[in-house]
Amino acid sequence: MLREKLLALPFYLLPHHALSWLMFKLARIRQPVLKNFIIKSYIRLNPVNMREAVEENPFAYEHLNAFFTRALKPECRPLAANERDWICPVDGGVSQAGIIDGDAIFQAKGMHYSLQGLLAGSAQLARPFIDGHFATLYLSPRDYHRIHMPTTGRLKKMIYVPGRLFSVAGFTVNSIPGLFTRNERCICLFDTDDGPMAMILVGAINVSAMETVWRKGIIRAVKGLVTWFDYSDEDIVLERGEEMGRFNLGSTVIVLSSKDMCLDAAIEAGKPVRLGQALARPCGEKES
Repeated sequence: MLREKLLALPFYLLPHHALSWLMFKLARIRQPVLKNFIIKSYIRLNPVNMREAVEENPFAYEHLNAFFTRALKPECRPLAANERDWICPVDGGVSQAGIIDGDAIFQAKGMHYSLQGLLAGSAQLARPFIDGHFATLYLSPRDYHRIHMPTTGRLKKMIYVPGRLFSVAGFTVNSIPGLFTRNERCICLFDTDDGPMAMILVGAINVSAMETVWRKGIIRAVKGLVTWFDYSDEDIVLERGEEMGRFNLGSTVIVLSSKDMCLDAAIEAGKPVRLGQALARPCGEKES
């Protein structure tokens, strides 16, 4: 733990947003020679299975960000056969998962953070998820970075919360208290046949650019303030497995459900996950 705390210490001092802005620009360089060098260097550091990509030639992408948000062949990520199962929305690994203890969500050994704090400080938004379930899913640089719907849902609200951009790697999550309530994040709230669902896209250093399919362009807070978008009067329905957003360079997704949903036995801290595998199901229903 001491080693992890020492590694995390510089992140308190780094200019998070300035570094992320530089990475944003670097990831959009289109000059062919330089762009291809950047992509080649990236693949060397982060091995990627290009055989799964719709466009298998990494140098065919217009810039690093296009490569990073590449589409996969649908057959590479089949959805769990039982349509009652919520599916994992991303490729990555389980940082933590389990029961929300009242308002407390487990972050790492000896640390919890507030459900209300995660949901923009709103007791009203937090109420349906008290004593519910959560899954914190970390996307590494080599993972697929589009985010898909765990189940069919109707979009109700989106809240964009400005904040820090601490790394979400294991050593920082294990060392920085309340990291997920301090980082910039996009909160997406849905109604589903199984009750409420929240998907929280958490920004991190070099990853402050997040997009959703229902709103064009990078989502930004207005004048550094928490920004609310109300979609309750619009009929925005996204189907199970449909793309809902993407990270322009990787980060973390937190999925919240009510206490009527239970996590699949395979969703355990430290385990890898793939888009489409079973994530949760109504409590009492048998696993497939």
